[in-house]
Amino acid sequence: MTVTAIVGAQWGDEGKGRIVDYLAQRAEMVIRFQGGDNAGHTVVNEHGTFRLHLVPSGIFNPTTRCIIGAGAVVNPDTLLEEMAELARAGISLDNLWLSERAQVVMPYHRLLDGLEESARGGQQIGTTKRGIGPAYADKAARTGIRLGDLTRPYYLAGRLAQALPQKNLTLQHFGQPPLVLDDIVAQATAWSETLGPRIVDTLPMVRDAVRSGQKVLLEGQLGVMRDLDWGTYPYVTSSNPIAGGAGAGAGLPPSVISDVVGVVKADCTAVGAGPFPTELTDEVGAQLRQVGQEYGATTGRPRRCGWLDGVALPYATWLNGFTALAITKLDVLDELAELKICTGYRLDGQVVQRVPDTPDYERCEPIYETWAGWQTSTRAARSWRDLPWQAQAYLRRIEALAGVPIRYISVGPEREQLVVI
Repeated sequence: MTVTAIVGAQWGDEGKGRIVDYLAQRAEMVIRFQGGDNAGHTVVNEHGTFRLHLVPSGIFNPTTRCIIGAGAVVNPDTLLEEMAELARAGISLDNLWLSERAQVVMPYHRLLDGLEESARGGQQIGTTKRGIGPAYADKAARTGIRLGDLTRPYYLAGRLAQALPQKNLTLQHFGQPPLVLDDIVAQATAWSETLGPRIVDTLPMVRDAVRSGQKVLLEGQLGVMRDLDWGTYPYVTSSNPIAGGAGAGAGLPPSVISDVVGVVKADCTAVGAGPFPTELTDEVGAQLRQVGQEYGATTGRPRRCGWLDGVALPYATWLNGFTALAITKLDVLDELAELKICTGYRLDGQVVQRVPDTPDYERCEPIYETWAGWQTSTRAARSWRDLPWQAQAYLRRIEALAGVPIRYISVGPEREQLVVI
């Protein structure tokens, strides 16, 4: 059996969709195991350029079954818009399935997310205001609505009748008008009419795929440093994008995950607030943003850009048990004469080589080593020997820091712009 988890090894935005799109050409199943439409995967292939927020990146292979797993939170409006965009591009949606156990992002979740973030004032955590945090909070509080509930009208109405009074009290606190139960039920009914046939118990098909030895990809959202437990809390997402969360979110035992590919951007980027030790606010950071077109796939916000963090990388390796790395956007560094890699932090006068908890992490200063740039295009490279020796040296250093071999190197946005080792 071959089950591979694709995990972001940094702060998110590493290019996971690009790697999943490539691997999905030979996969029978792709499962999105957590997260919502608060982040997106940009995929460039012969069909065009797509920014996927909920639909698994394997959707471009018509023979691949794509599942939105129980660990995800789904805004049906966003999903329907995404499906319509794919259909207009001639992409088949026949193999798209939704777990009946996945949570629904309800209209009140988005309202509350925006109101609560604004109320934080100068202490905002950088939420996208898409309702993800409130939806996961309701899941933990056992007051959430699941996709399967949409297919059971009477049960759904009862669940909403229980949940809505408390939501309206909170909205009243913020000076907002109350939501009407009948309106919410009507909206949910409309979702059910369009999505209902796709909402199924996905566990049998996942179990059968694994037991029959099919190639299964587990697709996460964001990255290790945004993990609810191990990221820069509270500047994190509300779920677990690390490999340990993949089994629970997809519906399979962790023992069947045979391969964990950590996706590492050749520099480092982040969207949202919180500590980011290697951030560059100078002209080099601006150049990385401009050349790499570093703007959030969901929000359009400019990404914070910086040098590769070689302290956070082994931290990510340990938490995920990476078996291989996929390096993305190596070509973004092509024009630079000099590169830097963070190999330690300075905290209160002491050198540390660990990722501390957030209050200390915010005070860490990066310690860098300098590497020669190659100042020539890598975009035509299709094998290791095609890469300049300076690029090879830089990549070998990343391998040494992570303690994991590199298997894929992306040198451009197109599907074929990939070095496979």
